[in-house]
Amino acid sequence: MNLSAAAASDFLNALKREFSCSSPVVEVVVCPPYTCLQLGSSIVSGGPIAVGAQDVSEEAPGAFTGEIACEMLRDAGCSWVIVGHSERRQYHAESDSLINRKLRRSLQHGLQVMVCVGELLSEREAGQMEAVLERQMSGAFEGLAAEEMARVVVAYEPVWAIGTGRVATQEQAQAAHLFLRGWLRQRFNADVADATRILYGGSVKADNAAGLLSQPDIDGALVGGASLKVETFLPIVQAGMLPCS
Repeated sequence: MNLSAAAASDFLNALKREFSCSSPVVEVVVCPPYTCLQLGSSIVSGGPIAVGAQDVSEEAPGAFTGEIACEMLRDAGCSWVIVGHSERRQYHAESDSLINRKLRRSLQHGLQVMVCVGELLSEREAGQMEAVLERQMSGAFEGLAAEEMARVVVAYEPVWAIGTGRVATQEQAQAAHLFLRGWLRQRFNADVADATRILYGGSVKADNAAGLLSQPDIDGALVGGASLKVETFLPIVQAGMLPCS
């Protein structure tokens, strides 16, 4: 719940100017508030930056006051949506079955989806990280077919490393990603496991991005607070980029 329309416009225009490559080797998706989606889409239209929403309703358009349907996101220019973000789980008590319904409806309406999973500090300290990820993944991906995974990205968010001052080590992050890739291999197949991008989202900053992205099973980053300013976001993007040829 950040950025006014003016601030979002300034951010996106500045970010757009920084991309000198016609085909950058990283994919950048920005997820502004609902009120800025149409504006954001108009600014980055035709370029390498895509726009996504921070959440979506699991319902079709109708009498659900305050909710936003998939059809509305598409109409606003979105191609991506986040479901199951840790703050939605924590503050809005979103269940795995609800996240599954959001995921399936989003895919049905042509959106690409980032599905977030991750454990609390108490769960990690109790040695339950794998059990929590197993439960969340099983619930979120219930009923999905292997071919649908081509439009899905998984984002691992260790809740204990978000805004707490605690930072997951590269080894801790890699271990969680390796577990998630193994889960995908068992649930779907090796091709899906190898092709699915798994992002890390836990206090990613310019000074730790390169190390995290160097891990074999970390394919990108879901950036939080550092994404609110171009000067802190761009170095993270650049950490995953190769020079233009």
